[in-house]
Amino acid sequence: MDGYFGIALALIASTLRVSTPLLFASLGGLVSERSGVVNIALEGMMLVGAFGAAVVALSSGSPWLGAAAGAAAGLVFAVFYALIVIQLRADQIVAGTAMNMLAAGATPFLSKILYDSTGSTPGLPIDARFQFAPVVLAWAFVLLVWLWIAYTPSGMWLRFAGEKPEALEAAGVRVNRVRWTSVMLSGALAGIGGASLSIFLASSFSRNMTAGRGFMALAALIFGKWKPFPTAVACLLFGFADALQIRLQGVILWGTEPVPVQFIQILPYLATILVLAGLVGRSRAPRALGLPFRKP
Repeated sequence: MDGYFGIALALIASTLRVSTPLLFASLGGLVSERSGVVNIALEGMMLVGAFGAAVVALSSGSPWLGAAAGAAAGLVFAVFYALIVIQLRADQIVAGTAMNMLAAGATPFLSKILYDSTGSTPGLPIDARFQFAPVVLAWAFVLLVWLWIAYTPSGMWLRFAGEKPEALEAAGVRVNRVRWTSVMLSGALAGIGGASLSIFLASSFSRNMTAGRGFMALAALIFGKWKPFPTAVACLLFGFADALQIRLQGVILWGTEPVPVQFIQILPYLATILVLAGLVGRSRAPRALGLPFRKP
């Protein structure tokens, strides 16, 4: 019994750890999409955040400076995305996909310049890595985002920007200014999510290390119906699937041979597909999501 209890505790701890990047990224997506801007670029924001965090943590020896650099890298990336989709009114899906491709190409290029390697950055010493702080920080942000959206005037502006932007503009609040702020905050949160990959779950940045987590965060957002706490529960679900596949690798479930690792590794992605396929019911997106705003 003690052995099973220990396994259960280890699985819970692993779930909390691996769901942390998803929590940050999904909160970033929530802030952006509640304002009316589709954020397919979460994957790219996480990737540049992971790279920036690893570089600064390695040079400074401080994981907190690394996390701040990850947030800053995600924010700068979000500024370019906001310029394209808000100011220039480009298609948000196409622009987000292009930004993801840019991040996937730029990070190994910069790694080659800095470290003469396109595969990964040098390993971080233990003092330059987080041990548990990002888990606490992620759940604190869940609470703060919920309080902000539900109980503050700026949170109300955010909701109206995504639901009834014309009414918000008529009330004297500039819709595009709210959307700019939301996308930039989204980038900072996603950047911290990326930082939690490279200086918390791993000890360095590696090429394409986000491995689709930005899209999982979007799936969690849909699962949670664009609400902070249900979205956090969805992140835990995906995190559990990820933690389970790590635990099951090499385990013999039947016969004498372990299950091929490739079949085990698809568990988190299978859970994402099932959510997106609508097994959990239909979610209503903000009414103005994806629609560029033009002042009357």
